[in-house]
Amino acid sequence: MNAITLDSPAPVRGALPRNGAVIAGRAMSGLVILFLLLDGAIKLVPIQPVIDTMATLGWPTDIATARLLGVLTLGSVLLYAWPRTALLGAIILTAYLGGAVATHARIGSPLFTHTLFGVYIGVLAWAGLYLRTPALRALMARRD
Repeated sequence: MNAITLDSPAPVRGALPRNGAVIAGRAMSGLVILFLLLDGAIKLVPIQPVIDTMATLGWPTDIATARLLGVLTLGSVLLYAWPRTALLGAIILTAYLGGAVATHARIGSPLFTHTLFGVYIGVLAWAGLYLRTPALRALMARRD
């Protein structure tokens, strides 16, 4: 029986990654992180467009709900950004984005621009995690 180890050599602090997949994964993850940090931040300081959008989507328009969604977004993205908790963060982000897709589907938003936008972000997040995490690639490697 072959055993697969998920241990990878410890990176040298300050060393740049040499693997193109890791660099691409970090870039993809960086885009997801930046977008969701902005999304969460504008919900913490609920500006009028946030409140208007929440009303359009059928969510309560009180500030507490907007801030709760902002905290959930920021907490999830921080878990995703931290390498040791990135897998948990990706799982929670997937659930959160699934709720966004369901909300847009419920009100009949345009399919490719609004409803599936959460899917696009989720796929980018998982692809970035897959590419930047050699242990995840080893775990998911095809076995014959």
